[in-house]
Amino acid sequence: MRAIIEHVHGAPEVLHISERPVPEPKPGQVLIRVRAAGVNRADSLQRRGYYPPPPGASSIYGLEVAGTVAAVGAGVPQRMVGARVAALLAGGGYAEYVVADARHTFDIPKDMGFVEAACLPEVAATVYSNLVLTCGMSLDAAANRASGTSVLIHGGTGGIGLHAIQLARAAGTRVFATVGTRAKADAARAAGAEPIIYSEQSFREAIADKTGGAGVNYILDVVGGLYLDDNLRSLADGGHLAIIGLQGGAKAQINLGLMLTRRLSVHATSLRSRSADEKAGIIAGVRQSVLPLVESGAISANLDRTFELEQAALAHTYFDSGEHRGKIVLTVGER
Repeated sequence: MRAIIEHVHGAPEVLHISERPVPEPKPGQVLIRVRAAGVNRADSLQRRGYYPPPPGASSIYGLEVAGTVAAVGAGVPQRMVGARVAALLAGGGYAEYVVADARHTFDIPKDMGFVEAACLPEVAATVYSNLVLTCGMSLDAAANRASGTSVLIHGGTGGIGLHAIQLARAAGTRVFATVGTRAKADAARAAGAEPIIYSEQSFREAIADKTGGAGVNYILDVVGGLYLDDNLRSLADGGHLAIIGLQGGAKAQINLGLMLTRRLSVHATSLRSRSADEKAGIIAGVRQSVLPLVESGAISANLDRTFELEQAALAHTYFDSGEHRGKIVLTVGER
């Protein structure tokens, strides 16, 4: 089978097609004929040598796919063969076939294609696990509207950012999102957020102004160290900060006195390194709470652009440019 495998690290040009054997599903796994694979920041970091696959994971790039179940391992119902599924992976997605834990898959909504479905597993699992499971944000829209719950999303027009905006809006919260340009502000506003252009205004000052000094209840952050102090000072009493990326550095001083007096919580999480059982629980929550919102239209795939598997280098070049708004997907056609 054709696959994009990790050989050397560097610029996008290191990505090229290799031939690999088709994997065989082990007990509890399914073999998926891949039709589309999502591109994520983790892939870009892995390509540059900063985010190696977890022990035992495939050295093929790709953390999410959509396709058709071609075979099943022991313990998996035979009726899954032929099913259209999307899957969360620890690696292996940039290929014609991939094996996945059957518990880490979900059925693709009937009116959704493979490309759109490949936009969902990684972002849905990341946002749900952080805002809902880790930070405790309720999905009860009436309760959130009544309490005036608010959320700040950094990187509001990335795949995670747009999905987080839509989930938080569907949950009845007031949503703020940081973006870099006026054009991206329009995209965040269209998704349901109040945009803050960080190149023109301090997000800390903007949050203080827009909330009357009260702050927000939850922050989802991809920046890390550079934003830590301003994030803490933008939280309401009892607020939660979830750090899921380190684009602004891994280190910063933290004011423990501020955290103690205002009962603030800081969480730092990684999805890829979680255990299979933890991921199974997250995907179960996505099936129950997020997919109905996708089926109703409250959450969309947020597809930006597609590239063929052979164009993985171009896809990464486009991703690294920061120009995308939403998800980039590789299509894996028949040969």
